[in-house]
Amino acid sequence: MKPATSQTYTELHARSAFSFLRGASTPDDYAIACATLGYHSMALTDIDGFYGTARFHTATKKLGLQAHIGSEITSTDGSRWLLLVETQTGYRNLCRLITRMKMRAGTKNAKPNFAPAANLADFEEFSPGLICLTGGEEGPLARSLNKQTLNRLTGIFGPQNVYLELQRHYNREEEARNQAVIELARSTSLPLVATGGVCHASKLQREVFDVFTCLHHKTTLAAAGRLLAKNSERHLKSAREMAQLFADYPEAIANSQEISQRLKFTLNDLGYQFPEYPLPPGETVSSLLYKLTDEGARGRYRPYHDRARQQIAKELALIEKLQLGGYFLIVWDIVRFCRQQGILSQGRGSAANSAVCYSLGITAVDPVGMDLLFERFLTEERGEWPDIDIDLPSGEQRERAIQYVYQRYGEHGAAMTANVITYRGRMAAREAGKVLGFDVATLNQVARLGVSDAPVSDPKARKFLDIVNALQDMPRHLGQHSGGMVICQGRLDTIVPLEPASMPGRVVVQWDKDDCADMKIIKVDLLGLGMMALLKDCVGLIRDHWREEIDLGQLPADDPKVYKTLQAGDTIGMFQVESRAQQATLPRLKPKNFYDIVVEVALIRPGPIVGQMVHPYLNRRAGREPVDPLHPLLEPVLRRTLGVPLFQEQLLKMAMIAANFTGGEAEELRRAMGFKRSEQRMQEIEVKLRLGMTKNGISAKQQDVIVQSITSFALYGFPESHAASFALIVYASAYFKCHYLAAFTCALLNNQPMGFYSPAVIVKDAQRHGLRVLPVDVNVSEWECTIESDQRHLRLGLCYVHGLRSLAGAAVAKAKPFRDVDDLAHRVPLLNKAELEALAGIGALAKLQTVHRRDALWKAGRAGRRTGPLLAEVPETSPEAPLKQMTIDERLAADYQGTSLTIGPHPLHYRREQLNAMGVTAAAALPQLRNGSNVRIAGGVVVRQRPGTAKGVLFLSMEDETGIANAVVMPDQFEDFRHTILTAPYLLIEGKIQNVDNVIHVLAKRIDPLEAKLPAMPSHDFH
Repeated sequence: MKPATSQTYTELHARSAFSFLRGASTPDDYAIACATLGYHSMALTDIDGFYGTARFHTATKKLGLQAHIGSEITSTDGSRWLLLVETQTGYRNLCRLITRMKMRAGTKNAKPNFAPAANLADFEEFSPGLICLTGGEEGPLARSLNKQTLNRLTGIFGPQNVYLELQRHYNREEEARNQAVIELARSTSLPLVATGGVCHASKLQREVFDVFTCLHHKTTLAAAGRLLAKNSERHLKSAREMAQLFADYPEAIANSQEISQRLKFTLNDLGYQFPEYPLPPGETVSSLLYKLTDEGARGRYRPYHDRARQQIAKELALIEKLQLGGYFLIVWDIVRFCRQQGILSQGRGSAANSAVCYSLGITAVDPVGMDLLFERFLTEERGEWPDIDIDLPSGEQRERAIQYVYQRYGEHGAAMTANVITYRGRMAAREAGKVLGFDVATLNQVARLGVSDAPVSDPKARKFLDIVNALQDMPRHLGQHSGGMVICQGRLDTIVPLEPASMPGRVVVQWDKDDCADMKIIKVDLLGLGMMALLKDCVGLIRDHWREEIDLGQLPADDPKVYKTLQAGDTIGMFQVESRAQQATLPRLKPKNFYDIVVEVALIRPGPIVGQMVHPYLNRRAGREPVDPLHPLLEPVLRRTLGVPLFQEQLLKMAMIAANFTGGEAEELRRAMGFKRSEQRMQEIEVKLRLGMTKNGISAKQQDVIVQSITSFALYGFPESHAASFALIVYASAYFKCHYLAAFTCALLNNQPMGFYSPAVIVKDAQRHGLRVLPVDVNVSEWECTIESDQRHLRLGLCYVHGLRSLAGAAVAKAKPFRDVDDLAHRVPLLNKAELEALAGIGALAKLQTVHRRDALWKAGRAGRRTGPLLAEVPETSPEAPLKQMTIDERLAADYQGTSLTIGPHPLHYRREQLNAMGVTAAAALPQLRNGSNVRIAGGVVVRQRPGTAKGVLFLSMEDETGIANAVVMPDQFEDFRHTILTAPYLLIEGKIQNVDNVIHVLAKRIDPLEAKLPAMPSHDFH
């Protein structure tokens, strides 16, 4: 017999890690292994889905190989039917079969007896275009080695499409089954086919397979026993090895190649089409888009000037040439729905570079006025669809927009993109610890360790470290993308299988956003943003109480009060610029125009920080350092940001100019910067960068700086268009806070949790800015916070009362006003005794004929004991409580216990005399102190931060009655005072004041708890 070569065998049965704990290699691993072994093609056959199919197709295509498509489909009897796709009809049928079985389960996390499975009717309906292999030990034939099973299979798929599968893993039981299968093949004249029953690409990955097996069965390696693979033979073998293994049945090897030649369909022939927009009579896509754009432009641009006209004409011409008009109309339709429903929406991403998007009301940033480059959004050379992200208010309103898309495009026409959750960091450490049998305490300990910190002296510890490293980036389960929606002309379930999401009413495709992009499937991102809900509420409050209509796209530009506030870093509650790092940067950057805010948004991010770009930019901004564009070739690209690369678009342009990257290579770089495993991919791209820069005569030293600038953005790249869209929200939030403080604070309190600061800090900040805040009052308060129209004061809502159920609170708001406590208890029977006492304890019953809070508590306790009809009319002989009035400290404690805030003076207001005697400087007085002088500060801790980019430095924000003071704790001091820092609600800090460019903080030398009987304040810690 002629020795087998790489062309005589094709592997047709291989699971990847996308079988989720039942395969141990990624599709990329298999593609590389195929190329190494000399394969021309291979089938990936994950369990019940095409989860890894797109990645396998992409990886093999790059290597010049062919990816066959298939899946192991779970049957209702528990067996798995191996189905391979022969034609496009077969692909669509298998997609629909998987979708039906998944959707039938009705939920992502089905109970064991209701897990997704296909019945015989399903197999019969969707059999055309498919080839069936009988499988190994889990296949339908292994369960009953008889002709009846084969007759059933051939009756469904046809005798020409059924192959009897043989696998050999040096297992006696398996070989006995093989002999029975061979006898059946002889008696039925059905062909044999050899497969590897592969679960991992190489022998070495068997260890990961065992770990996954333990995780799947929720056991440990020590206890797994026969659940584990018997040996390491389920790896991908060469054609020569397979030919030797099946030397007694060469036809089984030859048939694998015969089947491979029949499997003509590839994902190149996917057949996806974006939906056609329904046009009014007499309109074309181009004419309708022109009409809508022209109408919108006349409203946006006042006057509609020549620059805008020319830009819009240029964009419309390209959109028409690329036949993308329908895409813009569909996105416009979603935005129109939101507008009609009163749902605030704003497009962001590279769409902010488009004047057409601005005119259609999709985005709110004027790209002509900002001089944004349209080509960053859409070019003829890029060869891919534009990407438009729409920010919506989080919660119910965003869900309404998502459901509109589902309804608009039908049950099988739209779905969310998936999000592949991978093993990273703590998760990998915890799972590895479980498999090794660590106890709970050890598990908690190792989950907190970084991989590099793990002990390696002990053999078990070394094995733990090996497992953690092996698990990194492996798929764990399928999640749901935050807002990416795929829509399709016709049935989406013929393009990619669909399945239920964990959230009711949601459906997801089995591919993530990168897979969809690789397959040229278009998505629209409908993203939830809490600040959008706040801005929407602000617009409504201003309409109701100020009688003014606000359009976010038409806010007064360059408002002096806004920029003065930003320059002072007075930004509590504002979008994106309220963190301590932002507050420390704003006084140094001193934003004077909108583009300065764009830079600010992009500057304080991990990319510029890791790339050491922040201080050079600020120094150049202040004139302390000359502008250096890294290399003369890059001066046009970096001029606007003072020679410092801040934006993703700049980095791509740098690669094209400095390293001669093509548009396609620049796009590959962009994809790498946004990819989960981008650090690895960026290392590969660095080689190309350096080769190109060497050709352009750029020195090694300059190359190092340019490469560091680009690779620093590998995980944190931020596009200029994103920054511009965010900057508009920054400006809007600042504008509302500066000019409509009551509306801004009311909306901010009603949309908690949000941002860095607790409601206690937000209320105190608003009060320092002159807002009068009124207490919860059952005769006035609604469930949410409100504005009292006469003086535009803020009234706290019943939602801030701890322990008060929303149904009971809504009933109180609906039934108000009340005569006295008994009237309240009688007319709102939903209120229980604990809720009445909670209202009394915070002073919410003050206007119900109560003398003070303890009197209210007494009456609430009495009213909470329901009186029977016999005594209902008996008068109360002692209407007032025999209790003393609460002290100031007791009222403060009740406020914080009952609402987590106080509208009265800050707790430290009552301790100021004592603090002065201790030499403590108030927060508001710190600017008057000389830089470098010793100082004592004290306050309630409101923020503890230790960002990963800060090299172990801890940042503390502490509030007193005058404002917020910031302290910096170096790593050594943190270790010395760790317990105090982490547990004391109020701190006394001694150190040196540092005042640089009006940015003030105290470098801590000693930290003590502030010994005072004060209520604990809520803090935002380590987020």
